[in-house]
Amino acid sequence: MKEIQTFAKQYQKEMGWEISEESFAKSRDSLLNNYMLLTTEVAEVAEELRKAFNLTASYVENGMDEDQAFELAKKQIKENIGKELSDCLAYMLKFYNYFGIDVEESYYAKMEEVKNRRNKDK
Repeated sequence: MKEIQTFAKQYQKEMGWEISEESFAKSRDSLLNNYMLLTTEVAEVAEELRKAFNLTASYVENGMDEDQAFELAKKQIKENIGKELSDCLAYMLKFYNYFGIDVEESYYAKMEEVKNRRNKDK
């Protein structure tokens, strides 16, 4: 992840897509804009899932086994959902870089915290 985080930082700089650090107001506006863009991309992931579920239902209506139908639908959305997840990751990396957070360190620490929770989902 360190490589991808470094790549993202340089890429964002080259493209002029960094979160502004010019002033509080510009940073706030830039952070909010990037947050809105991230949530838009998350919604596009949901759209791809919806497409897979609708395709599955359609295949099942035409007599296909449900598990086979879902596998076929997943194959059909794989490329697009990958693109949408990449968009989400790009925006998330922008936030990590802006706040100077190491992605790997943060992720592993959070997963350890979750692992040790008493109220884990079963």
